[in-house]
Amino acid sequence: MKRLLSFFICFGILLFWSSCRNDFEFSPSTGNLEFVKDTVYLDTVFTNIGSSTYNLKVYNRSDDDIVIPTIQLENGISSFYRMNVDGGTGLEGAQEGKFFEDVELLANDSLFIFIETTIDIETLSNSDTQFLYTDRILFDIGSNQQDVDLVTLVKDAIFIYPNRNETTGIVETLTFDVDGDGNSDETTLQGRFLEDTELTFTNEKPYVIYGYAGVDSGKTLTMDAGARVHFHANSGIIVTDNGTLNINGALSTDQEILENEVILEGDRLEPLYTDIPGQWGTIWLFNGSANNTIEYATIKNATIGILSEGNQAATNDKLTITNSQIYNTSSFGILGRATSITAENTVINNCGQSSFAGTVGGKYNFTHCTIANYWNNSFRQFPAVLLNDYVEDAEGITTLNDLTEASFNNCIIYGNDNPEIFLDDRGPVFSYKFTNCLIRFDDENLEGTGNYVFDNTMFYDGNSFNVDPDFEDGFENLMRIGEDSGANRLAFSLIPSGSDILGVNRDSAEPDCGAYESITFED
Repeated sequence: MKRLLSFFICFGILLFWSSCRNDFEFSPSTGNLEFVKDTVYLDTVFTNIGSSTYNLKVYNRSDDDIVIPTIQLENGISSFYRMNVDGGTGLEGAQEGKFFEDVELLANDSLFIFIETTIDIETLSNSDTQFLYTDRILFDIGSNQQDVDLVTLVKDAIFIYPNRNETTGIVETLTFDVDGDGNSDETTLQGRFLEDTELTFTNEKPYVIYGYAGVDSGKTLTMDAGARVHFHANSGIIVTDNGTLNINGALSTDQEILENEVILEGDRLEPLYTDIPGQWGTIWLFNGSANNTIEYATIKNATIGILSEGNQAATNDKLTITNSQIYNTSSFGILGRATSITAENTVINNCGQSSFAGTVGGKYNFTHCTIANYWNNSFRQFPAVLLNDYVEDAEGITTLNDLTEASFNNCIIYGNDNPEIFLDDRGPVFSYKFTNCLIRFDDENLEGTGNYVFDNTMFYDGNSFNVDPDFEDGFENLMRIGEDSGANRLAFSLIPSGSDILGVNRDSAEPDCGAYESITFED
């Protein structure tokens, strides 16, 4: 009896399985695939640099299981695109290539096609600095053929990178004494010193830097108006002892294109990377570098925008920066260490730590600057402006150095934290003054104590606190101020002011604080 019952159970299972077999019978595709888009734009890439990965979703909306006879690139094996097909039942996991056969797709199901490209512009054009490269993904053939366009803009560029030893594979490095104090402590970074023929960056082609580009002793790196400089990850510029950096941008008529500004940013051109912090290293001004100037520059998406070290007693300040913007740094916008900096009409915003930090003492003078911090990518430990006069080593030993001057005139110091200034002194000389500034500081426990006695005119004079600066959008780096700004008509008119960062003449009697004169925002 048990054997008979087992027989009928097995027979029933086989019968049921047989009745379902038609669910796994695939019919040829009839040209009715649907796509989430008809064109895949792989945005802009530099020649010989791989793109990000883009995806295309393909749908079978029918009630039949189908087989797609072919999926291929129209340009075949010579195409600069490459695909990865993932999701078809006939494929064992994702498959990479340029031609696929008999890709099965279940009823009311979908598959992904991932697309990347690496293009050598020299194989496309010998004259243009940019080239539009296209191809198509073809699904099936004949009357059932369907297609999706692929489009990529390729830019030519000048590449600066360290050499690699073909035998050992070791990459060229820079070794130097960071502090310039002659001690044995040395730092090594991948990179090389620029040749004399590379010391002028023009606006003819973008520059792409791998590793650190060094400016050697006695040399000057000049960047012309309109130059575009892109840095790979862990890359930047180093200006060594007795070297100089001059960035000579100019006022742009188009504030979207910024045709005359010098722009320094990462080497990923896709929109996804437009505002991602920490994509590259820093502009590093070593102790001993001199007469560095930056005018009309936009520095964005670095780890530290500018790191300036030493030379606080230099006859000419080590760094003079005017009419410039520093955004989206994962650490500091400008980090000074016992150095000397003059800044005017400069905007700093969205920094993972402080927008400006003057540490280990130094000499600093900021006029008509907007030093804001609306960082919202993570917890921020420090305020927009940080000043101290010491450094503490790993053994807990503290070294003091005088803060001989820290003057903030007609500035906006604001952000999404409170308070937005922190003054931390341990030594005998800690000289600072805030004059006619709009400052965020609303801390009853600190106000009136230590360095925060705001009615002491030796240190604070004519300031306004905790009044909305009315930025256009601080989180999006739109730092112009509106007609309701607390910075309006707050500036001290006897301080030379001239024009704002956009070339707008300041009101000679009642100028506004910060880098911008106020405007009326459009609804």
